[in-house]
Amino acid sequence: MDYERTTQSDGQRAQDSQRVGVAMLCEVRQGTRPWKMARLEDLSPGGFRIAWLPDARPEIPLRIRIPGMQLLTARICWARGNAVGCEFAEPLHVAVFEHIARSGKQA
Repeated sequence: MDYERTTQSDGQRAQDSQRVGVAMLCEVRQGTRPWKMARLEDLSPGGFRIAWLPDARPEIPLRIRIPGMQLLTARICWARGNAVGCEFAEPLHVAVFEHIARSGKQA
């Protein structure tokens, strides 16, 4: 799977500018596959990057459980090696994004 950039709106570019590095474990799942632990390394209101998710399939929505948050849905946009970049089905509210960013901030 190769990275393929789609045309972005100005709103999407603004969300990308709010990207932060985080270091936290979360759980991810595609379809009926079992839940897997994954390391969330990068976050913006519009999406995130997971460090390792082998056998990720871009055509299947991804579910992610971030500690203390409700179950979120995303789609895989790109993969490099075993890392994947995902876009949330619905962007995170600014307060939710800031809470996750503070909780998982890299030292």
